[in-house]
Amino acid sequence: MRMDIDTWEEILITITRNKTRSLLTAFGVFWGIFMLIALIGGGNAIEGFMKSNFEGFASNSCFVWPQRTSKAYKGFRKGRWWNLEIDDVDRLKQNVPGIDVITPTVNYWGRTASFEDRKSTCIIKGLYPNYDAIEQQRMSKGRFINDIDILEARKVCTIGTRVYEELFRKGENPLGKFILLDGVYYRVIGVCDSEGNIQINGSASESIVIPFTTMQQTYNLGRYIDMVCVTAKPGVKITELQDDIEAIVKQVHLLAPEDKQAVMFLNAEAMFSMVDNLLVGINILVFIVGLGTLFAGAIGVSNIMMVTVKERTMEIGIRRAIGARPRDIMQQILSESMVLMTIAGLVGVSFGVLILQAAEILVNADATYPMSFQINFWTAIGATFLLLVLGMLAGLFPAYRAMGIKPIEAIRED
Repeated sequence: MRMDIDTWEEILITITRNKTRSLLTAFGVFWGIFMLIALIGGGNAIEGFMKSNFEGFASNSCFVWPQRTSKAYKGFRKGRWWNLEIDDVDRLKQNVPGIDVITPTVNYWGRTASFEDRKSTCIIKGLYPNYDAIEQQRMSKGRFINDIDILEARKVCTIGTRVYEELFRKGENPLGKFILLDGVYYRVIGVCDSEGNIQINGSASESIVIPFTTMQQTYNLGRYIDMVCVTAKPGVKITELQDDIEAIVKQVHLLAPEDKQAVMFLNAEAMFSMVDNLLVGINILVFIVGLGTLFAGAIGVSNIMMVTVKERTMEIGIRRAIGARPRDIMQQILSESMVLMTIAGLVGVSFGVLILQAAEILVNADATYPMSFQINFWTAIGATFLLLVLGMLAGLFPAYRAMGIKPIEAIRED
């Protein structure tokens, strides 16, 4: 399609011949692409916010902990309490081949840590280094506990951001300092700034993590553990392991096989899958609504071009009479349709991006978890390409009608 100065001038004259009609038609396209961009940006913000809630958490993980029994079994009464043991970790690892990482945890809530004259209420967690595979321990200072800390039962700890802010002055380096916790001094080796909204073991910002073996000795826990955390090997679903894990635990601890209450099983994979399905549904809804509005604008352009062709019947007939080919007429109508769609659409894209930027600034002004409303570059490119395609389709039928006008019929109609 050849586009020279004369062609552009003719397109401009045609579009501006009836300014009100052109503006109203362009507004339909503008609003359609604006709605599409705004909905995509809003969908991106919702998706980012929901994913931030799971940040750092293994999507193929599960958590097992004990609850009261709901059935009597082998001489044990209904409603008894039972405990997981450290030996359960090895049993499950050996007998459930689909397990990748398995680690025990022990938590003490509502404890008080102090440094000099400052105090902080916290959660004490006894963990192994491989807990990082369950919930990523992002360290802003120092390091996480390691195997040597476990082997030697060192009195070291990592602290969460809120504990750090309450015990130390702003900008103070806590590494190497000793904090007092339940009558025992622990040397700070790291500050963890991980913070998602999933708090299986309590908020990371309010936690103090010490080596599991240190916690065993300090609190005389023996074989007791609170919870077992598990991840599945690549290609294996946690749901496939759940029955085997539950069966082994029930067999060892003499729990009724049909007791659905005794073993609590939290499947993080199911939660992630549910969120993913929700996000897919949101994206589908966004595209249905946005594209529907945009197609409505394109239909409006097509209708207006039909009216334009009807009004220009005499002009088109004369052009045909002096030698214009049907292809030239078709290209002219298609050009006008595509230019009108593209100009209105690009204004809509620009306005949509501007509104999304303003919304992002307002929402994130005091937000704990920032949300990103912006669309990416390729989405904008795709929207522009879509405008060109829709502009061509919108002008296609009017162009065919114009191409079919015969000079003698045009003069007779006039």
